[in-house]
Amino acid sequence: MRVMVIIKATPESEAGQMPSTELLTAMGQYNEQLVKAGIMQGGDGLKPSSAGVRVRFSGKDRSVIDGPFAETKELIAGYWLWQVQSMDEAIEWVKRCPNPMMSDSEIEIRPFFEPADFGEAFTPELQEEENRLRKQIDGQMR
Repeated sequence: MRVMVIIKATPESEAGQMPSTELLTAMGQYNEQLVKAGIMQGGDGLKPSSAGVRVRFSGKDRSVIDGPFAETKELIAGYWLWQVQSMDEAIEWVKRCPNPMMSDSEIEIRPFFEPADFGEAFTPELQEEENRLRKQIDGQMR
């Protein structure tokens, strides 16, 4: 199963406080373990919400809202994309993670939808188109 492992923002990360060399080293070692185990498919840290925007949809209208955004606890500071056998395996890997922040923090694990989750609405034609796009994306990333 594929999961997104979401590192929640903290007041420090939203203020743009950068991690220490020690934390960067520990996270690098952890990422290396994930790669060697064949779990990590991608991941990155995100700049504070002050560097971002949101696009709000209302019917045919679109409006752009500049960051920063309120409710730090709802923001994302970084993520990983993992391929694991189960949610339990993902939980065990997260428990081994160094605390990614300088204060208390949270990491959320969310599974991706799989084709079977969509039932009959995800027709063979739509599945073929999805596979074509994924192959195209993979080719662009090499």
